[in-house]
Amino acid sequence: MRPAVAVILAALSLLTLGAAPAGEVPLPARMRDTGGGTQLITAQAARTGATSGTVTWWDLRGGRWVRAGSAPARFGAKGLVEGTARRQGTYTTPTGLYHLPFAFGVTSAPDGTRLRYRQVGPDSWWCQDNGSRSYNRWTQPRPADCRATESEHLVTYPRQYAHALVIGFNYSRPVRGRGAGIFLHVNGPGATAGCVSVPREAMRRILAWADPGRRPHIAIGTAGGATAISRY
Repeated sequence: MRPAVAVILAALSLLTLGAAPAGEVPLPARMRDTGGGTQLITAQAARTGATSGTVTWWDLRGGRWVRAGSAPARFGAKGLVEGTARRQGTYTTPTGLYHLPFAFGVTSAPDGTRLRYRQVGPDSWWCQDNGSRSYNRWTQPRPADCRATESEHLVTYPRQYAHALVIGFNYSRPVRGRGAGIFLHVNGPGATAGCVSVPREAMRRILAWADPGRRPHIAIGTAGGATAISRY
């Protein structure tokens, strides 16, 4: 092989692996906490008022974080807000570091998916009723104390919920009024109601990449300021 060709192929290989430019400190290495695992998704916007940004997924290899892939992202129509200060119905995306309880979708899981994946059916709901014992939970069927008008009938969003990952915001110990149903999902027609969304193919790649044995988390934040992703 000619030397010039070898150099070009080596450069392309580095790009495919997502290697950062020389001297650049990978974003996860600048964070206070990455969840303790060896996989991380970062969702970063330029500022709190932004409705778009970038989602990147990372692997920890040999003590160094390496970019596995990235895609353009959309955030809430009203931007981003500190997760602990968020209020339900504000169309804001909560910043913070969160675990990923499970995945779901209207369509079947992409090949290679290892996360627990729940198939959406006609009786699948996400309860967002503050008065329900099932607040911020998948329910199937919808319980009597969870009003349909205060919940999402998942099957009615075949585009956005073709594939989705539950973001563990307000999930382990739900605080009423803080918000429910925050997901990483496929893009809809525009900004979200508070979720993070990416193109469909990127969502499929993320699901095939994520390994529950490596404890993947997601960090959501801005490039700087009080909600800087590096603070989480």
